[in-house]
Amino acid sequence: MERFFATCPRGLELLLAEELRQLKAEKIHAVGGGVQFGGDFFLCYRVNLESRIASRVLWQMAQGNYRSEDDIYRTAYAPRWTDWFDPARTLRVDISATKSPLTSLNFVTLKIKDAVCDKIRLISGRRPSVDTREPDIPIQGHLSDREFTLYLDTTAEPLFKRGQRIATGPAPLRENLAAGIIRLAGWTPGIPLLDPMCGSGTILLEAAHMALDIAPGLGRGFAFEKFKNFDSRLWRDLLRQSRARQKPRVPLVIYGSDFAADVLKAARANLMAAGLEKVVGLKRANVLELSAPAKEGIIVTNPPYGVRLGEQQAMAEFYPKLGDVLKKQFSGWRAYLLSADMRLPKLIRLAVSKRTPLFNGALECRLFEYKMVQGGMRKKKVEV
Repeated sequence: MERFFATCPRGLELLLAEELRQLKAEKIHAVGGGVQFGGDFFLCYRVNLESRIASRVLWQMAQGNYRSEDDIYRTAYAPRWTDWFDPARTLRVDISATKSPLTSLNFVTLKIKDAVCDKIRLISGRRPSVDTREPDIPIQGHLSDREFTLYLDTTAEPLFKRGQRIATGPAPLRENLAAGIIRLAGWTPGIPLLDPMCGSGTILLEAAHMALDIAPGLGRGFAFEKFKNFDSRLWRDLLRQSRARQKPRVPLVIYGSDFAADVLKAARANLMAAGLEKVVGLKRANVLELSAPAKEGIIVTNPPYGVRLGEQQAMAEFYPKLGDVLKKQFSGWRAYLLSADMRLPKLIRLAVSKRTPLFNGALECRLFEYKMVQGGMRKKKVEV
């Protein structure tokens, strides 16, 4: 059994663990920032192709305790690297650390690179080249306070880069975070879903892909295709089975809108690039003038938030109006708002039923849940 580690946005670890369980992974253990699991190499193909939550799938090569950079060199030198890739392939080493006593991660990175290249030169007589931009073989190391683990990155470009979004807004939502939010909202295909501030359409795209059972990894390449153990026939069979599972592209009860014409144009372009322009209902509309497209449903959205002072003042005026619209026009719906603006619950003046900490890249956010019950959600003003 091979050992793997799948990374994901912080806050989605348990969702990823459940997804891996459904993909028949074994020895699943969620930790901060990802999930450890075991399985054969075919499972590695499947997770890269089908996981909507993971960011990368890392294949464990070596592990050991360390006290100095020399210990790390010895651990990185031990594997027979030429068993897994050709010396003509280019490399890049990345390192991450949690509570490591070592002071220079750059020096650690250099020691790992030297160890790998020295071992390959000993076996093959040639030293591989380093490519920091687009390497054939990405290598990842992680340091805890005492332990060093070394991985081959089977993914290359992170999995949230689905290879389909061609236009983005100023603060794009990562695709795997959008997929996670949709799952945290409890949405399943057939329930009306609305993103009334859809931006470039990431939430709409992810929901449509879920509803039609379109694997997120179709249409892109992976690092494992350059490994010596790559089974191209097995991979082609997996791709064929995945495409055969897709459902017909018929109109769904998935709706999106935005007030900015250029933003809506980007969303439309992304839907067209994915072949989903007829699947999702898209229109230009002000969220403060919207009415519900169905009696019940789920709102999932990433509303704007203020960074500069003027923007913060604008948001302070916008959020109470948004709360009014949700209360009056969306009774019977549940709303899930992802925001980095921690003032939102106070300003929107609705009772939050749940707060989930999440990260969009390095940006700390909260997913606020609101259950829109007629007349029962507005916070009462306290008389002083």
